[in-house]
Amino acid sequence: MTEESKIQIRPMALEDYDQVYRLWKTIRGFAIRSVDDSREGIERFLRRNPTTSIVAVYQEEVVGAILCGHDGRRGCFYHVCVKEEHRQNGIGKRMAVAAMEALRAEHISKVNLIAFRTNEVGNQFWKRVGWTFREDLNYYDFTLNEENLIYFNQ
Repeated sequence: MTEESKIQIRPMALEDYDQVYRLWKTIRGFAIRSVDDSREGIERFLRRNPTTSIVAVYQEEVVGAILCGHDGRRGCFYHVCVKEEHRQNGIGKRMAVAAMEALRAEHISKVNLIAFRTNEVGNQFWKRVGWTFREDLNYYDFTLNEENLIYFNQ
């Protein structure tokens, strides 16, 4: 049995939070928000999106995760990551497919994501698996909560 076949892909539960957070902390260049990515923030996200966020589990350890939600019209992937030593085994693609199937089950027809320009591994992955890089739009955001600080893993 291959390592890939031993990895369970399933919906994320709040009980996975500690392991998912530890995984996020290991990903170089990963941005973690103090409020949104706290246990309370993720609990709120999972309550609103109970079936669409995904984890990959290997020998009872979370080795990959995607936060995925939707607004009733369009889905969005956040915090997509796979533990470095488990990359190149199809885990990211399997998680993305599982999240997209969950979105389809909720009648969502399109999904997007934001990847930092400096995230070469992530940007190469999304292009390789068939996602379209958009050059026809600008992305804007507005901070409503100044206490929601971003920390980048070094």
